[in-house]
Amino acid sequence: MSILSIRDLKVNYETQDGTVQAVDGVSLDLEEGQHLGLIGESGCGKTTLLKAIVQVLPRNGHIVSGEIKFQGMDLLKLPPAEMRQLRWREIATIPQASMDSLNPVQRVGSQLTKLLRVRGGYRKKAARKRAVDLFDMVGLDTERLMHYPHEFSGGMKQRAVIAMALALEPSLLIADEPVTALDVIVQHQILEVLRELERELNLTVMLITHDISVVAQVCDSVSVMYAGRIVEEAAAEPFFASPAHPYSGGIFQIATPTGHGALSDSRGSEEKIMRG
Repeated sequence: MSILSIRDLKVNYETQDGTVQAVDGVSLDLEEGQHLGLIGESGCGKTTLLKAIVQVLPRNGHIVSGEIKFQGMDLLKLPPAEMRQLRWREIATIPQASMDSLNPVQRVGSQLTKLLRVRGGYRKKAARKRAVDLFDMVGLDTERLMHYPHEFSGGMKQRAVIAMALALEPSLLIADEPVTALDVIVQHQILEVLRELERELNLTVMLITHDISVVAQVCDSVSVMYAGRIVEEAAAEPFFASPAHPYSGGIFQIATPTGHGALSDSRGSEEKIMRG
C-alpha cells in the first residue's frame, strides 16, 4: 500500500530573473516500510520536493499543479491547521543543516520535552520519560538532556535531531542530507542509527541526498532526479549493478574520487532560487 503518492507535481519559484521550474511533473509512490533514496546533484529539485510535500515552500515558491496524497489524504486540499497537525505526528522531517535548528540558549532536553508537550499533548512527567527513552533509542547518554547544543558534538546534535523527528512516532520520515556536514566516521555512525531505527520502528523513509554512498548504505530503492524530473526508479541492488538511464550511469562517473560518492554541484544551489 502506498503511504505517499505524488502525481505530476510541478513547483515554480518566482525570482528576479523570472520563473524557475524547480519540480517538473514528478510522480512517485512510496510504499509502507520502504526506504527510498532520492538522489541527484545539487539544484535538481530534491529539497523543493520535500518542502512541497510538507507545505513549507518559501514565499516565492508555489505548487503549479499536481497531487500529493498521504495515506489517501490529498495534502494540497488540507486546511493549514490540519497540515500543521500532520507534521511531526505523521510526517517528520530532518531538514538540511538540521543541527543548526537547535535553540542555542535552551537545553536540548527542554526543547525535546516542549515538542512532546505542545505537539504531542504529553504531560510533564510523561514527556520527561519519553525524552529519556528517545535519547536511549538514538544512543545518547540521558545526562545530555540537561546540556546545551554547544556542548554537543556534530554527531550528537544530529542524533538529538533524529530523536526529535521521531518523538511523536511518525509514519513517514523524510531526511534531507542528514549526514552532509559530518566527517566520514560520524556519517557512518549516524547512518547505522537510522538503519537500526528503520528496522526497529518499521519506519517508512525517504532519504534525500547527493551522496550515492549514503543511498547504498541505508536504502532498498532508488529514485534519480535530474532537472526537476524523476529519470529512473529501481530497487537498490539492480540499480547499483546496472543503472538504466544515461544520467544514472553518469552518476558513478560524476561522483568525486574521495570515496564519499558525492555528486558535484554543477547546477547551482536550490537555496539561492528559494531566496528569489
